[in-house]
Amino acid sequence: MIYRLSGVLTAEERRKLDILSGDSGAFDEGTATAGWAAREVKANLQLGRGARLDEARKIVSTALMRHPVFASAALPRKIVSIMVSRYEPGMAYGAHVDDALMGGERTDLSFTLFLNEPSSYEGGALVIHSSEGATEIKLDAGDAVLYATGLVHEVEPVTSGVRLAAVGWVRSHVRAAEQREVLFDLDLAARATFQKEGNSDSFKQIQKSRANLLRMWTD
Repeated sequence: MIYRLSGVLTAEERRKLDILSGDSGAFDEGTATAGWAAREVKANLQLGRGARLDEARKIVSTALMRHPVFASAALPRKIVSIMVSRYEPGMAYGAHVDDALMGGERTDLSFTLFLNEPSSYEGGALVIHSSEGATEIKLDAGDAVLYATGLVHEVEPVTSGVRLAAVGWVRSHVRAAEQREVLFDLDLAARATFQKEGNSDSFKQIQKSRANLLRMWTD
């Protein structure tokens, strides 16, 4: 399942990330962090290691962890890694699958947090391929998309302007995507029931079922 997360960043967080990612000289070749196969199709730039990247990672991780959809859909045990990518005209990232292990951690979900407005560049859409076909995603600045790491995906060539995004990977408390989806649906049902009925018997029953399933499925 693909989840769209709106309003992940505050205006102040967007301003800080604009400053941190505004210097093109702070970016290195993106192939340095690609696996041997992905390296053949990756052509972008990534914010180099140091204080800028550390601060960007802190801002992004804090914003994601407080977002209710991210918390419910990802059930994050750990954000494994975050990178800030830059695509200039002619750059793209061909169809690939992200690594299953990063730094010794399993990767269950991937995310892309868009840092600049889609009107500021042409091309550069994220395309996620699944059994339902290809989904093209190009979101407003401060919005994000969350999806299973095992899906084939790509970034289409940028034809003008500059595309900036923070990308990263999550290890979930729950390994199986189908189980995470069930828990997410139950969370939505619980919230809707509480809004309508308050702390009713129906609400407590849904909460009990979700909690018991979470105990069964957490690894």
